[in-house]
Amino acid sequence: MVETAGGGPGDGAAEVLDRPLPDGVRRRVVQIVSDGFGGLTVGELPAQLRQYARFAPNRRAKFAGNAMAAALETDPLFRQRIGEKLREAQPEIAGALDSGSPPPAADPLDVAAAAYVLRPTGWVKLVTAAGEEAQRADAERADEESRAELERLRAEIDRSREQTRAEAERLRTELDAARKEAESLHRKLRAAQSDVKRGEAALRKAQGEIEAVRAETHGQVSAAESESRRLKSRLGEAEAALEATRRAAREGRSVEDMRVRLLLDTLLDATQGLRRELALPPVSVRPAETVDAVEPGRMTPKDIAARALSENDPAIIDQLLALPQAHLVVDGYNVTKTGYPQMPLEKQRLRLLGQLSQLAAQTGAEVTCVFDGAELAAPVLLAPPRGVRVLFSKPGVTADELIRQLVRAEPPGRPVIVVSTDREVADGVARAGARPVASAVLLKRLS
Repeated sequence: MVETAGGGPGDGAAEVLDRPLPDGVRRRVVQIVSDGFGGLTVGELPAQLRQYARFAPNRRAKFAGNAMAAALETDPLFRQRIGEKLREAQPEIAGALDSGSPPPAADPLDVAAAAYVLRPTGWVKLVTAAGEEAQRADAERADEESRAELERLRAEIDRSREQTRAEAERLRTELDAARKEAESLHRKLRAAQSDVKRGEAALRKAQGEIEAVRAETHGQVSAAESESRRLKSRLGEAEAALEATRRAAREGRSVEDMRVRLLLDTLLDATQGLRRELALPPVSVRPAETVDAVEPGRMTPKDIAARALSENDPAIIDQLLALPQAHLVVDGYNVTKTGYPQMPLEKQRLRLLGQLSQLAAQTGAEVTCVFDGAELAAPVLLAPPRGVRVLFSKPGVTADELIRQLVRAEPPGRPVIVVSTDREVADGVARAGARPVASAVLLKRLS
């Protein structure tokens, strides 16, 4: 660091410091500049320091230290102004430096820093001596610190050795105890292993016995379950057979009762019809009635043909339905496709059933209309008209077969009239005792 012209009293301004400013002295110099900084106006400050004018002294020393040191070194006027502020703040040190005899009780660093700012005669020696004293003090302090640290480390090593020795003794004691405990545990372990082996052998024996008992029990349970299933199956079959027998007995009895009752009603109605037809007066039993002779027979549907009516005369329908307990069975689609085949099936059914309802109301006969239902995708939603029973054949059963079943279901002697143009149907029902009539004859009667 080189000193330029200008500065304090005497010829100290001509002196030059040929080594860097010691760190301790430099810190004190920056503190002196920072303290005197606040007593100067902004115009009295160098241009590079004006931005720090509003800083507090501590912040100013922290952020502007290098700039203040450089300005103090290069700007004699600024250094002179800082020296004036220093004289005002520390007049004793300033006066002592001017007289050439620094106070012996003062800190050498403070004296060197003040000398560096005021630049009295011999200031370079003061700064150099302060630097050397600081270095010597630092070396002594470092030496003392090293000695103290060495003593501390030695003490710590001794303590560590004592602790290590005590810890080693403790670990030896614990190791001996652990060895004794391990030996005891080994003996216990060998005894436990012997007990475990004996227990495992006993367990295997018990498991074998349990498996044998379980297998035997499983076999007995399987046999019992098989026998139970067989008995349940036989019981179910017996119950089903019993229920079927009961149902068959109930159905057979009800059907037979119905057939007998219907035949009885037919006979009674036929008797009353013959009584009206022959105009026979009511008489009681006479002796002559016990004589064997030919008696007038009942009129049947086959006798109607002998009454001088053509087979195509629609009046034959009325004569047949006038018989007692007459049952008219109609092959529905056979009649509708004969009379009005161009209409949709639904309208065919509605038209025929409406006409049959009127015929049933006029004659009082039982009327059943049969339609073929084998090709229906779903059940027909139809409300049967009054006096007409409407039946559809089941899948796999034709309307012709259903008509034959209806005829076979009637008791012998009941007048059954079947309307169909199908020759096979007509021949079949004729053999079963029914009276076949052509569909055209019924259509003429209905029209």
